[in-house]
Order: sequence, then structure tokens, then C-alpha cells
Amino acid sequence: MNEPFKKALPMRIGNREIGINHRPYIIAEIGVNHDGDVQRALSLTDAAADAGADAVKLQFFETDRLMSKAAKLAVYQKNAGETDPIEMLRRLELTIDEMAMVVERAHSKGIHAIVTVFSTELVPIAETLPWDAYKTASPDIVNKPLLEALMHTGKPMIVSTGASDLDEVKRGVGWIHSAKDRLAVLQCVSCYPTPLEDSALAGCEAIREALDCVVGYSDHTATHHPGPLLAPLNVSVFEKHLTYDNTAAGPDHAASLNPDQFKDYVHKTQKSFFDDDSVEVLEEIRHKEPFLTYFGPTEKRVLDCEQDVRAVSRQSVVSTCDIPTGTTITRDMLTIKRPGTGILACDLESVIGCTTTQDIEADVPINTHDLSQFQASMARV
Repeated sequence: MNEPFKKALPMRIGNREIGINHRPYIIAEIGVNHDGDVQRALSLTDAAADAGADAVKLQFFETDRLMSKAAKLAVYQKNAGETDPIEMLRRLELTIDEMAMVVERAHSKGIHAIVTVFSTELVPIAETLPWDAYKTASPDIVNKPLLEALMHTGKPMIVSTGASDLDEVKRGVGWIHSAKDRLAVLQCVSCYPTPLEDSALAGCEAIREALDCVVGYSDHTATHHPGPLLAPLNVSVFEKHLTYDNTAAGPDHAASLNPDQFKDYVHKTQKSFFDDDSVEVLEEIRHKEPFLTYFGPTEKRVLDCEQDVRAVSRQSVVSTCDIPTGTTITRDMLTIKRPGTGILACDLESVIGCTTTQDIEADVPINTHDLSQFQASMARV
């Protein structure tokens, strides 16, 4: 694996420098809170700009590329009233033409437009729009083909690390080490919403110590607390979900802030960075309850509350067609989709050339017991 970064150099998105001693860079994550309605996405973009955000972020996926027929709902999605994972995502898609409208609106408002791309095949399509940066979702810290495809665009990258341990983070960042001068790595807890006692804020420091990179926090709590607590501690990037209504039906609204709350979050986060007394105050209170609980130990690990999302949302090697027993696997027989219950995306290359030990139907995750001579590479670099 490549050596950890020797110095935490700032990164740049557009003309904005991001890193230690620079004001926090705040991303309004629209995600799927537009409910599949581009007019709502435009309205949320306006709200993000009005609140003082530096960027809005969308999610670019095509349901049939992302979800195999083995896909399942996460518990938090079931709790939000969803009953079918594939129908849920189809309802929440935006087309690339609709996304172009959001990019144009963001730029007209003087803020950046960022997108999370969920499938390698969609990267060339995403490249037809003038995105200011790309982001990867936490489950894709093990998706080597996707990370590499986004690295090769040459654009700034923001990598989330929810539901992963430090070794997985180091390995994932190692694959894109040549992009270190345009990379930020975000601590994240993949739990929606995240209880404050599981915030694991000190995971930011664990990542910084391991990689010496620009660090941030992708915040899934239903409060404003993490931003103001972390901004004075050289945490540079903050991502927070923005919604029109925290009580609306849909998977992510409950872990989001409404426009007024989001504006307050931006204000308090920026204020805490510029307040000369903030660092001393925070260093004092972080050793007391309840803030000690919010920070947690200085480590990066998978929390119990993340186990469900880890299994459901990671991507596995999936069959593109029926594969009979005794077949030698070729690349065209494989793709990468959810859930993460099969051989992980990072080991796709190790599946090629293996022989099937039983029939594999189309569009299902491939497991080690389906193959002879399979040896996990762990996608070493």
C-alpha cells in the first residue's frame, strides 16, 4: 500500500481552498430529499445558497445498475415506511438532464455543485456536466473500480467512510493516492439518524493521524451540534442533509435539517471556527459529559448501529447473466451492485478466470462457495 500522506496539504474546489486554517467548507446534501421532483431539487438548491452553504450535492444513480434482485431495505428505510428497495430508488431518481438544471442553478447562485456517483458506468455520463467535485458514498470505500474511475476524471474528490474500519479506509485511500492533493476524507456514521451518543466525532482525528489528509465529517445526526464542535479543531469539510420538511415521507428526511435549521447550522459552524476562544473552550468541554460521549475514543471502527447499512448498502460482484456450473468466468459476466453480501467489489478482478461450482442465476451476488480456485486478493495496491 502507498505511504500515508506526508503533509496535510489543502485541497481546492474551484477557487476555494479547503484545509487547516481555512474556513469550513459546508455541503448541503440534497441527496434524495427532492423526492424525484426536479423543481423541489431547485428549491432546495436555493435554500442551500440562502443558508450560506458552499455547495449542494446530488446523488446520481440508475436503480437497475445499482440494485440486484437480492437488494434489501435497511432498517431505517423500513422505519420510514418503505416496502421495496427497488421501487423506492426508482421513485427517487433524477435524470442527467434534470441534474443539469440543478448544476446551472447552483452556479447561478454562486455555490458549487457536487455529485455522488454510485456506478462506474455512470462516470462518463456524469462527466458531461460541469460538476465542481465528486463524492463517494460510504459503502463505496470498498469499491475500487468506482474510486479509480472518479480519480481518473482529475476532479476533486470527497470520500465518506461510514461503516468502515481504519484498515478499509487506508486501503481505499491507497487506491487513489495519486489524487491526494485534491482529496478530502470524511468521518461518517452510517446510521439514519445518528444518535448523538454514537456521533464518533473523534474518528476525524483517527483518520487524520493515519493519513495526514484534509478531513471532514458527514453528519447524520438530527441536530446542529457536530459542526460547531468540530470546526475549531481543523475539521475542514462538513456535509449535512437538507430537506424541505424533516417529517416528510421518505428515507432520509428524518436525518436532515429544514432550511431554517440548516441556516442555523451553517452560522454556528462558521462562527465557532472564527471565534478565538472556541479551541480552548472545546478542548475543555470535550473531556466532560455529554460532549465526551459525542467525541468518543480516537479511533475509526464500525459501530453496532452501522452493521445493517454496511451489509445492505455495500456493493458486491454480481452476475450479469445465468452462468452454468463449470463455466470459466469472464469480465462480461460480472458487474457491481448492492447488497454487500457477496464477494466485495474490490475483488472483482479475482473472480475473473474462476470456474463455477454450481449454477448462478442472473443478477445475484456471487459468493466464494460458487467458485473454485477463488482467492480473495483483498485488492492490494
